[in-house]
Amino acid sequence: MKKFLIASFFTMFLFQLHAQDGVPSKSVYLEVGGPGMPYSFNYDFRFDSENMNSWGMRIGAGGYTISEGESFFSLPIMANKLYGNGPHYFEFGMGMTFFAFNEDQNQYCLTGYYDQNSGQYICTTYEQYPFNFILDVDGSPSVMGMLNFGYRKVPVDGGFTWKVNINPLFNNNGFWPLFAGLVLVMHFKFLNSIS
Repeated sequence: MKKFLIASFFTMFLFQLHAQDGVPSKSVYLEVGGPGMPYSFNYDFRFDSENMNSWGMRIGAGGYTISEGESFFSLPIMANKLYGNGPHYFEFGMGMTFFAFNEDQNQYCLTGYYDQNSGQYICTTYEQYPFNFILDVDGSPSVMGMLNFGYRKVPVDGGFTWKVNINPLFNNNGFWPLFAGLVLVMHFKFLNSIS
């Protein structure tokens, strides 16, 4: 898993895709927060590579394993539209994040006994508590609806793209308006000819 994350991080910087001279219409980036909950590697593109104000799409993957038996995986998929004149854009998007997690970590021992022979506490009854990522989740796998409102700065001739988003999220258990995401992407001028 660590090797995959390191390789993905370097890929983010080495394989920036550009559809035209100057303004990149495709990006690969790491987002902290946002629809990937809590982070994700993403691919974003415009449906019309000649028009940055066109509709586009992003798809990503994120996840982690903290300790034995505790893991989380997310797959954000969103449509988005940019409004503005380069290099400054307002970004609007909507979509969903599919995610899965190990439910074994979401239980605690209700009753049990101490075994004299083994010296261990043996649990006989478990209680499940709901997984919570800002909102309660009914189980794994699950889905969370996402909206995206943000600012994106796209360089004209190389440099850094960065964006800041507010990502309201919702599911059948509620709505949370103040989740956010942050992205910083390096675009390399020498890759402008790649389409």
